[in-house]
Amino acid sequence: MTSEPSALDPAEKVDLWRQRFFEAQAAAEEFILAEHGEEGLTAWIQANSRITADLLRAQRPAGVSATDHFMTRLQRQLLLYDSAVTREPQPSGTVLRNADCGILRYRRRAARAGVVLTFSSPCPYCQELNTAIAARYVEPDVTVSCDQAGDGCTWRAESTHPPEDDDAAGSPQRGRTDG
Repeated sequence: MTSEPSALDPAEKVDLWRQRFFEAQAAAEEFILAEHGEEGLTAWIQANSRITADLLRAQRPAGVSATDHFMTRLQRQLLLYDSAVTREPQPSGTVLRNADCGILRYRRRAARAGVVLTFSSPCPYCQELNTAIAARYVEPDVTVSCDQAGDGCTWRAESTHPPEDDDAAGSPQRGRTDG
């Protein structure tokens, strides 16, 4: 006698996708480190940043700057894990504050459940990967950086040529084009 499993509710689906992504990422990292060491991990980050930047170029909505698109993607990625993220326009660009990183929280919960983690902290990997993506994708006059702060981080996308017009500085439309 075979019974059909009941459908997953939306929250169960989210948890399962997080788990599957985490498992696939951890397996890839473990394999690369075991087979190729730190040099392999550096090559993995470079390949991943190239592939992601190419995908972002193909997916960028019309009228949205590469910088805004990148920062939105990063914010949404953090929100997938229920991070406490705020986005603040600044005269020179955008600041994303991640006060409580859900990715870090998720990994700690996995470790308590007996999952062997590849890295003691995901933060250096996340920072290196996302700054490499930004270097390939955002406008040439924009620098993307990250500062670690407790269980969170602060990402900055800053233009070396901030707008001089006070109305444009801090405008939510900064970085957008008209068409």
